[in-house]
Amino acid sequence: MRYLSAAKYLRAVRSLIANKIRGEDAYPFYASFKLTNRCRFRCKFCNVWMETTPELDTAGVKKVLDNLSKSSVILVSFEGGEPLLRSDIGELLEYASSKSFYLLFTTSEPRLDHYPMADYAKYIDFLHISVDEGHKNLFMFKHLDMFKKWNRSVCIQTVVTRDDLPQLESKVKRCYEAGIKIVVMPAVHLDKTADYFPDAEIFMNKCLSLKTKYPKTIIAPDGYLKALNNGTECSASSIIIDVDGRLFYPCR
Repeated sequence: MRYLSAAKYLRAVRSLIANKIRGEDAYPFYASFKLTNRCRFRCKFCNVWMETTPELDTAGVKKVLDNLSKSSVILVSFEGGEPLLRSDIGELLEYASSKSFYLLFTTSEPRLDHYPMADYAKYIDFLHISVDEGHKNLFMFKHLDMFKKWNRSVCIQTVVTRDDLPQLESKVKRCYEAGIKIVVMPAVHLDKTADYFPDAEIFMNKCLSLKTKYPKTIIAPDGYLKALNNGTECSASSIIIDVDGRLFYPCR
């Protein structure tokens, strides 16, 4: 992971202090940037592939990245859809790596060997690879060693529905054996989709148990897991940028 400028770290600290003084998250630190709604999959729990919002061109994306670089945001996440479906993704990754923020890149592409991932990974600080039943790419758990060669900060990301919860331990165990972290997320109920959200208490207890059994593997603070039971609102310290460059309101 690269180092950012001292000025960027100082801006982040000042923004954090300002948030504390205000008693609200006026300055964000994390930006989820959806580069495209295009996707190879039609996951039953997801509605992103249904969206038809036109995406920004290369120049438009770079302008957003310029603004983020000058802001308090310290981590930008390239997401989709599938960001690898953009023909300019290599150019955007290289450009983003020159800016004053860390870059997280999330992909669910099952044919990663068809892309120059070793080259792309040079520009990525944190590489997340989505592997779950919805993406029909569970075979990718066999290639964790290859993913580690691309990026030292590679992490598996898996969405858990109520139907898939019994299979969660085998995924966590495989990551534990490979020395790779895994992000475990419940299948949040989105508009225009059926509800596959697992029972919150059962999900929480399962994750807490697996965190004990497979230490330093699951990336999910205990507080986050417990918050699933009480309807805690999302923090405005993170923002979501849609494919057309517009901001979503902080989610509830």
